[in-house]
Amino acid sequence: MPKRGYHHGNLRQALVDAALALIEQKGPTGFTLSEAAKQAGVTPAAVYRHFEGRDDLIAEAALQGYDIFADLMEHAYQSGQPSALAAFEATGRAYLAFARRYPGHYIAMFESGISINRSAALATVANRANGVLEKAATDLSQHIPAEKRPPASMFSAHIWAMSHGVVELFARNSPGRASPFPPEDLLESGIGIYLRGLGLIAPDD
Repeated sequence: MPKRGYHHGNLRQALVDAALALIEQKGPTGFTLSEAAKQAGVTPAAVYRHFEGRDDLIAEAALQGYDIFADLMEHAYQSGQPSALAAFEATGRAYLAFARRYPGHYIAMFESGISINRSAALATVANRANGVLEKAATDLSQHIPAEKRPPASMFSAHIWAMSHGVVELFARNSPGRASPFPPEDLLESGIGIYLRGLGLIAPDD
């Protein structure tokens, strides 16, 4: 087998890319470092020049995923400006779009059991992604009377949980689960009900 990792000069990234493909196929615990090495075209021993073990490799995939995710969330937030409502709704949709476009990264981030506190770098980039949604929630919550205003962190956590639930149950072809409605519609209607409850959008006639 040709040594593809060495040939293109970036073995570390070749191993991450191999891990992402295997995570999509087999899940975060369904592959070995030897399989990742084989897919990258190198010997198993070469892996240990860059990663201490499988968890270290998955953590790097998660870090790269959070970096992409944070950029997408920030872009979504900015695309909705100057409307706080549009910016907030856009971040919810960005979550669903990320999960569909980057399934390997998504699994490494949220389903591998890797703590975001595994390293300072991973914690920083994960908090940057969460911070975008909290910033959008803070902007929108200013339209709620102070005595009825939930903390922005709670506000954003509710939407994050709703987005994650829609992704897990209906957007990733979970066995035995189906919905007569597209995931995007489920998320949009759920966010709409939540925001109506806070008085941020008018009730349906």
